Amino acid sequence: MNELIKAINELKKEKNAIILGHYYQKGEIQDIADYVGDSLALAQWAAKTEADIIVMCGVHFMGETAKVLCPDKKVLVPDMMAGCSLADSCPADQFAQFVKEHPGYTVISYVNTTAAVKAVTDVVVTSTNAKQIVESFPKDEKIIFGPDRNLGNYINSVTNRNMLLWDGACHVHEQFSVEKIMELKAQHPEALVLAHPECKSTVLKLADVVGSTAALLKYAVNHPENTYIVATESGILHEMQKKCPQTTFIPAPPNDSTCGCNECSFMRLNTLEKLYECLKNEAPEITVDPEVAKKAVKPIQRMLEISAELGL
Repeated sequence: MNELIKAINELKKEKNAIILGHYYQKGEIQDIADYVGDSLALAQWAAKTEADIIVMCGVHFMGETAKVLCPDKKVLVPDMMAGCSLADSCPADQFAQFVKEHPGYTVISYVNTTAAVKAVTDVVVTSTNAKQIVESFPKDEKIIFGPDRNLGNYINSVTNRNMLLWDGACHVHEQFSVEKIMELKAQHPEALVLAHPECKSTVLKLADVVGSTAALLKYAVNHPENTYIVATESGILHEMQKKCPQTTFIPAPPNDSTCGCNECSFMRLNTLEKLYECLKNEAPEITVDPEVAKKAVKPIQRMLEISAELGL
């Protein structure tokens, strides 16, 4: 393991590469990454890096976002099969038709989408900035929000909007068991429930804190005296435990009775071995059709601009 880490760091230096890792990656990948963050942070770092090569340790749409923002840089992913169930739930041709059928609507798309979906979008959001970006539009603005119906429902509820929602969802956040969270609450009555807004509304009703992965991490760091039941992909517990070593974090279980925590099978495809091979061979490489990229970059840049204005 140490030899592998050393070899990755040597290749990174030799090739002027930067490694970006999402909070849902395995712990060893988070530890070797130059920057670890949620989707907004990864996009922000990609946009300003001076590295020649960006290695995106996350899933495919994150690599596409980096490539759209940095067309002149080489963007690599350790495993091209690391997709996203939420992005897959929104085929670009069907979404484009949906948009066409609703003229006069502003289109807001979650970052968990393909570049082709972003190309028919007015502004991209992440779970960190979705509420604030939606609120930046007039209250009577007609808005299409896709693809996550759970996040869309949550944003509607906290902004008093009536956005038209695409019917998509994340397989990880859909699977959290209300009954098992309630059982954990009974076993740990002092514990607070931290939940990601991609969870179903029945789970969010049990939550003490609802927020993006970055927001949940920040809350835990600011309140390390608490015990937490965490309803999001369990990879975040690695960073939570690093930042709060004395705090107890309990992963919320899914409906599957054989699992004690909830993991994204796509995120877990990336390994240190694949990361090494990826840097060594400079492949697999993310490519985006230039015409698609030209359209997709506009809503991403708009998100980054609004986020900067709002101090996010």
